[in-house]
Amino acid sequence: MKIRYFAWLRERLNRGEEDVDLPAEVVTVGDLIQWLRDRDEAADLAMQKPQLIKAALDTEIVPHTAPIGNAKVIALFPPMTGG
Repeated sequence: MKIRYFAWLRERLNRGEEDVDLPAEVVTVGDLIQWLRDRDEAADLAMQKPQLIKAALDTEIVPHTAPIGNAKVIALFPPMTGG
């Protein structure tokens, strides 16, 4: 599965994307965010307020409770503002 990071998440993690093999216990977007934080100090620091992180599964924006299912790409990004 590919995880893509955008905006300040990409800057703080010093990477735009990564390929991961998720463990079976990672079922929802919220589980994914916690798993990323647990395995990587930079991710833990960047995602200290996980409620601010938005997510999209294969281009569809979803809540943290959404099941990952068979998604091929998960995008994580901070809130967007208009302008």
